[in-house]
Amino acid sequence: MADKKIKIACLLAKDFEDSEFRVPYDRLGKAGFDVDVISAHANEELVGKQGSERIETDKAIDQVKPDQYDALLIPGGYSPDKLRADERFVDFVRKFDALKRPIAAVCHGPQLLMAAGLVKGRTLTAWKTVQGDLKLVGAIVKDEPVVRDGNWITSRQPGDLEKFAEAFVQTLH
Repeated sequence: MADKKIKIACLLAKDFEDSEFRVPYDRLGKAGFDVDVISAHANEELVGKQGSERIETDKAIDQVKPDQYDALLIPGGYSPDKLRADERFVDFVRKFDALKRPIAAVCHGPQLLMAAGLVKGRTLTAWKTVQGDLKLVGAIVKDEPVVRDGNWITSRQPGDLEKFAEAFVQTLH
């Protein structure tokens, strides 16, 4: 019997930060992992906020369950702010974290972790303006390229993406 291929859920909405989706997505694919892009609707074209990236979604949030995936990727940009306004995504993140499987969030991605009520007492990083919000709800924030805390890997900004993607891939091996 062949080894089960690792499946990763990528939660995404329009106006994501182009590179924060593309760099980890490509790196995960190159490493041989399957990545499902999950949004409000399946087969929907999402455009990054810079306009350089376009991706067609694989699944709608109503078609998936957290236990179908081995890891979760939350790119930044305006996407996490849109996703956290939809309780289906917040609930998915909350249930996924309960499985103790890897979660990788970059830039504004931790906003979704915050909306799920998961950051109090956890150590993480995010975009500089999000760092203050995280501190206000009880997170321990470090201003470093990559921060690991248990099953979480977080990163700050596009300049950290190579280290972030590598840390995520290493966690999955």
